Amino acid sequence: MATSATQAALVRLFNDGEAAIFADWVKHLSAGDSRISAQEAQSQGKELLHALGKALGQGSITETHGGEFGEVRDLLAAFSRTRAMQGFSPSETATFVFSLKQPLFERIRATTSDAKQMADSIWALSQVIDQLGLFAVEMFQKTRDELIERQRQEIEELSTPVVKLWEGIVALPLIGTLDSGRTQVVMQNLLETIVQTGAEIAILDITGVPTVDTLVAQHLLKTVSAARLMGADCIISGIRPQIAQTIVQLGVELNVISKATLADALALALKRTGRAVTKVKGNARLQTEDAVPEKRG
Repeated sequence: MATSATQAALVRLFNDGEAAIFADWVKHLSAGDSRISAQEAQSQGKELLHALGKALGQGSITETHGGEFGEVRDLLAAFSRTRAMQGFSPSETATFVFSLKQPLFERIRATTSDAKQMADSIWALSQVIDQLGLFAVEMFQKTRDELIERQRQEIEELSTPVVKLWEGIVALPLIGTLDSGRTQVVMQNLLETIVQTGAEIAILDITGVPTVDTLVAQHLLKTVSAARLMGADCIISGIRPQIAQTIVQLGVELNVISKATLADALALALKRTGRAVTKVKGNARLQTEDAVPEKRG
């Protein structure tokens, strides 16, 4: 723990030489990081250095988690969030803080003649800068994790589109692994589309699902049950031979009609809604007709 004499020496260091320390720090930042200009270094570092000087004059100078360093932490958190969103690396973010050591130590050596006082001051400041550097990296990583999670959610929403195949028929192609979080997105998208389109049949195509275990089967059954509560029957398509064997070995009862391909599922859905696909004679195009033509007068 730093002594009162060390704290007093550090307070004088900032009060008397803050401008010189800042000028030296900006030079180090500009020279050491080609991605940050002198102008950016000045705008980002001036407030932080001033807040650090104030914090060192209050309370314990080596306990950066205390209230005295609240403004310093706020500035570092904002800086770290910005760096994370701009694509900087954790090391580049930490260097911003650690680069402050050299101008501070040089200032201490230039203004302190007592060897013990010099060592005590350098050690105390080293602890402070190290703690602040770690805090900046933690805030950087937290922001990066939040960005990754948000992007993951957006990708999941984009990767689970509900497609209207025909009047009263929608399809939900599933790609990748189904977990609890993604099942909620799938279920929400499907139910909203059923309400919007008034669909009678929903096809869940699992061609792009690599494996189906007990948990995935349960997620599928939850989605099917939710769709049925909204008045839509479900058909599962894309069950490959190996997946079928796995389901049988697991003893899972899907209790839902399944088809090997999406085309087979669509043909069944059309049949259930009273439609049939026929080929027009003399024309390569296909047309869909009602199974029971309307009577004309």
